Amino acid sequence: MTDIMDDIAEEISFQSYEDDLGLLFSLLNDVLHREIGSNIMQKVERTRTLSQSACLIRAAGIENTAELLEKQLASELSNLTLEEALKLGRAFSHFLSLMGIAENHHRSRKSKNVAQVSKSCDDTFNQLIQGGLSPDKLYETMCNQEVEIVLTAHPTQINRRTLQYKQLKIAHLLEVNDRKDLTQEDQDTLIEDLVREITSIWQTDELRRQKPTPVEEARSGLNYIEQSLWKAVPQYLRRVSNALKKHTGKPLPLTCTPIKFGSWMGGDRDGNPNVTAKVTKEVSLLSRWMAIDLYIREVDNLRFELSMNQCSDLLSSLVHEIIRNENSEEDRHKKINYIINRFHPKHHNILGLPTQLPDGADAPSHTECNNVESRYPRLDVPGSEYKPLKEEEKDTSSPTASQNNQKSQGNTSTSQPTTPKELPISQRKMFAESQVGRTSFKNLLEPKTPQKSSISPYRIVLGDIKEKLMNTRRQLEQLLEGHPCDLDPCDYYDTPNQLLQPLLLCYESLQSSGSGILADGRLADLIRRVSVFGMVLMKLDLRQESGRHSETIDSVTNYLGMGKYSEWDEAKKLEFLAKELKGKRPLIPPTIEVSAEVKEVLDTFRVAAELGSDSLGAYVISMASNASDVLAVELLQKDARLAVAGEQGRPDVGGILRVVPLFETVADLRGAGSVIRRLLSIDWYREHIIKNHSGHQEVMVGYSDSGKDAGRFTAAWELYKAQEDVVAACKDFGIKVTLFHGRGGSIGRGGGPTHLAIQSQPPGSVMGTLRSTEQGEMVQAKFGLPGIAVRQLEVYTTAVLLATLSPPKPPRDQNWRTLMEEISKISTQNYRTTVYENPEFFTYFQEATPQAELGNLNIGSRPTRRKTSVGIGHLRAIPWIFAWTQTRFVLPAWLGVGAGLKGVCDMGHTEELKAAYKEWPFFQSTLDLIEMVLGKADIPIVKHYDEVLVSESRRGLGDQLRNELLTTEKFVLVVTGHEKLSGNNKSLRMLIESRFPYLNPLNMLQVEILKRLRSDTENNKLRDALLITINGIAAGMRNTG
Repeated sequence: MTDIMDDIAEEISFQSYEDDLGLLFSLLNDVLHREIGSNIMQKVERTRTLSQSACLIRAAGIENTAELLEKQLASELSNLTLEEALKLGRAFSHFLSLMGIAENHHRSRKSKNVAQVSKSCDDTFNQLIQGGLSPDKLYETMCNQEVEIVLTAHPTQINRRTLQYKQLKIAHLLEVNDRKDLTQEDQDTLIEDLVREITSIWQTDELRRQKPTPVEEARSGLNYIEQSLWKAVPQYLRRVSNALKKHTGKPLPLTCTPIKFGSWMGGDRDGNPNVTAKVTKEVSLLSRWMAIDLYIREVDNLRFELSMNQCSDLLSSLVHEIIRNENSEEDRHKKINYIINRFHPKHHNILGLPTQLPDGADAPSHTECNNVESRYPRLDVPGSEYKPLKEEEKDTSSPTASQNNQKSQGNTSTSQPTTPKELPISQRKMFAESQVGRTSFKNLLEPKTPQKSSISPYRIVLGDIKEKLMNTRRQLEQLLEGHPCDLDPCDYYDTPNQLLQPLLLCYESLQSSGSGILADGRLADLIRRVSVFGMVLMKLDLRQESGRHSETIDSVTNYLGMGKYSEWDEAKKLEFLAKELKGKRPLIPPTIEVSAEVKEVLDTFRVAAELGSDSLGAYVISMASNASDVLAVELLQKDARLAVAGEQGRPDVGGILRVVPLFETVADLRGAGSVIRRLLSIDWYREHIIKNHSGHQEVMVGYSDSGKDAGRFTAAWELYKAQEDVVAACKDFGIKVTLFHGRGGSIGRGGGPTHLAIQSQPPGSVMGTLRSTEQGEMVQAKFGLPGIAVRQLEVYTTAVLLATLSPPKPPRDQNWRTLMEEISKISTQNYRTTVYENPEFFTYFQEATPQAELGNLNIGSRPTRRKTSVGIGHLRAIPWIFAWTQTRFVLPAWLGVGAGLKGVCDMGHTEELKAAYKEWPFFQSTLDLIEMVLGKADIPIVKHYDEVLVSESRRGLGDQLRNELLTTEKFVLVVTGHEKLSGNNKSLRMLIESRFPYLNPLNMLQVEILKRLRSDTENNKLRDALLITINGIAAGMRNTG
């Protein structure tokens, strides 16, 4: 019943899904009988029976009888004691969670068993070739495609991470249950394991007792890499490669990366004071640490696998060089050992060993995923080609180059000693001892040098790689603690290319020695992981609101006696910024005194200069509305880079970050094209884009605030036009453009099936490149299981490929655009009249939904409001939509749409709208998404909230809104031609309806608990009961905000 997974809803086998669901429900019933007793279980069964009966009778069209049953159910729930309500709420929440697990499992299962799944690479490549596309064009486009999925920490993930892991275990056990070779003993063991997991889940507190910190949110995001994407990415790339080879004769190059990953977790500071410069640095180092740790595990596995002796001359030369270096290193350590034993035999302190690892770094890996290797069958191996590293990307092994690489980290001062000779004598002794200790253990664990000539050359090379990786991990630990690095830059890895070069050498050697089948196994997977994940797993974007940058420059111009920047008009701002950007000196004096807020902005830019583009992705400016918003960030970035470079005594620091304006409100979307034209007309900026970003401009469009501002239909239409305008502006200046879509999970925030969303973009807006956010519970839904993750990555790939090579059609009839304008106009007027101009609406919203209570849910580190004022205006889009989703009204996704469609139909344009729906992908996808969310709305449930919770004087507003919902349903069906909602997706409809018997009791229970809590606000047990119903409804609706 999720908005976003419906790309593959038709892939569910309902018989096997229901079999698994029956098994899980039976086991949960057994656990509940044992845990809560027969008396409560009788109430659970009574509640479920009443709810199922009401749903079946309502589906048969017998409304009056259904209403009587629902009133009986509500009455019985209102008579529950608080303890009974808590247990019943938990029980129904767990039923819905198990339904979600079974549903996801069968999506993953079905996609593996279908020979040519819809929207798969094989299916899409075949479709394009059959349509007349040349194999060479397909191959070239696929190899150059760049899609980046950006995981964000927007607070929409309800489940605690502990419960996510336990649910993941159940999903893996279901996969084992699919095997045909299980003995009776195996089956009995499997049932016992399932009972253990379900019992463990029941006995675990499902509520977060405190808000997560930004670092904890980032760690959660990194866990998706470790638990799922680490396995899914090589499988996905093999699938792409196999399909390419089948249809073009050539496999995907080994180092080609059609998909990469980014993150906002620890970098998104817009409205979140908890994300500081220190947090960003810690998260970046943690991400690098985890990447190195994962690579060490893979190299260990490879050392066991690659035991053969035959190798190429090039690899043999590298092996001899490694042995030679080790011999000279051992001789040096023997001399140091002799000196230490003679003069300082009792000295045991070791220099540079960290006293504290990053949070969670010392925890064991999560074995629940590592132990299921056999459950994911390998796909066909790819070919042997790979993209050669560009000459300018290759890393030299000279000490000078390596030293420069070390400095690019920007985390150690040039005045700090980094080699033994530069250390004070006491520290030199400790350094020597640390080397001696390390060498002694190495002598015990590794073969002696004379024996190495008979050892596999691959093991020697991989052993050297592992040692450098371990050194890299140690260096990161020292950086985190602020210690000087005691390692030679040649002894650790700084860039992905340094790690790739010896791996590619091993790959070439195996291919040339007749061991291609081995090269294309685990080694090829590791090379692809390094290419995709690099040294950081996910590059971290930074995001800040435009006003904070203006405030910062305002402080600088005031300090320098230049006047108030904030009072200048746009022309004067641009003149000042362009002049300063052309200069070669820093603008901001190092002695400047500023407020804490301004200092935090300056500190962020300093950290960005230190980390550079090796660790960071884009700098996103939220609420951008002018060209000066972009140049202000460019100036602050330039100033920080100059300052850091000056301190480090070198001309430049790490790569320059892309600066990305984010247009969010309707007004800003309408002006987006003009802002980009103004920017590109500035000589300095245009030359900067060409020189530093390969002539590529990135622009982000936001779906959340535009929807809250003017309603879903107007937001969709303004986003479509804004993208057209931005693409045209860049084309006028010969600049390529990448559009970054800030999509949420729900329809109201731009969510929806990935393939449908990409295929409905304006022609020319997806030209082989795309960035898109994935948020909160959508990350878990799309990437929580490796099988589903592979499928979702494939859907992203094929959707972007089709949009590039076979773009969606523009409106055939220009009058259709006029109709869209008319629908938008009527829709916005209706929406804003209700939401912003009706003085009773905000109070109705607070009474009819649990919005005021959502702040206690502890689901994110960010506050629910941008500012402290009350009202809809400063409420974030997430809690706005979350609250309406809880009551099953989902109002933000449809309000105003019915009025717009009715108005245009009443003007006599019904047939034109029907034609537009059939032929224009934009209009079709917009209505399909609205129809999908209407299928989740439930008028009887919404009415129950109003009757119990809303003041009598405001219930008329509720009646009016429910009538609006009926109007919207009516005219959506008129235009689409469907007989009933979701009539074009029967699988989705079945999934939605199967959840109602478990969702409805939770909604009714939530109403009763809200009623009690609002007259007893300090009752923590009532608050817990409410949060349990919120969790359960979110699990049932499969999205929150």
